[in-house]
Amino acid sequence: MSEFRFPSEVIDLPSKGLVYPESSPLSSGTIELKYMSAREEDILTNSNFIEKGIVIDKLLQSLIVTKIDYDELITGDKNAILYAARILGYGANYDIEVTDKYGKKIPITIDLSKLENKKINESLFERGKNEFNFILPQSKLTVSFKLLTSEDEKNIQQELKGLKKAFPNDSFEITTRLKHTIIAVNNDRDAGKIREIVDNLMITDTRALRKYINEITPDIESTFDYTDSKGDVVEGATIPLNINFLYPDAGI
Repeated sequence: MSEFRFPSEVIDLPSKGLVYPESSPLSSGTIELKYMSAREEDILTNSNFIEKGIVIDKLLQSLIVTKIDYDELITGDKNAILYAARILGYGANYDIEVTDKYGKKIPITIDLSKLENKKINESLFERGKNEFNFILPQSKLTVSFKLLTSEDEKNIQQELKGLKKAFPNDSFEITTRLKHTIIAVNNDRDAGKIREIVDNLMITDTRALRKYINEITPDIESTFDYTDSKGDVVEGATIPLNINFLYPDAGI
């Protein structure tokens, strides 16, 4: 049999490809994605993938046609690909239910096709380089940081899993993520020193840095507005990724 090619679409990446080296196909700012098939349905119902928390990665790896290094994808671009995959697989309408501040449940249909990529300040990006600088407001230290990639996220989850076993009653989410995000402090790239500095940063500095990272990070605008039970408009609600996102027939 001749090779059967599934229909596909070219998706614009929120990063516009600015953070990827020129040798990477991702530097084009676009990626080709095929429509979902029975193969992807098998992936979504694979209990082993679900248990290990890798079902989304396996799904996207199966759908991406462009020959890329998946671990290289920054989180914001991966989010946009996930939304595109959902639209290509099941259509743009996403039915959810929100509970307003009065405790009333409100059914809502979100048109995912109307979501836009977040506007980024391209002047902050050096093409082909995933590195940015920020001066901490209290300590005045200059930190260099990167936008986390798929590989970074895997490493963070592995580290957090180990910490949870050793310290079941403690949380290390913020510091662990910062240790993987910051790549230099005052141009010193020693990983041990960076980890020590992160553990001792004042909360004013960490909050300011996290806010700045969030502001400049390319991503998809995954929020929506709705009218509550009193007729008031609620703006900027975060789209919940419940089971209906990838299983529209689940009825939840």
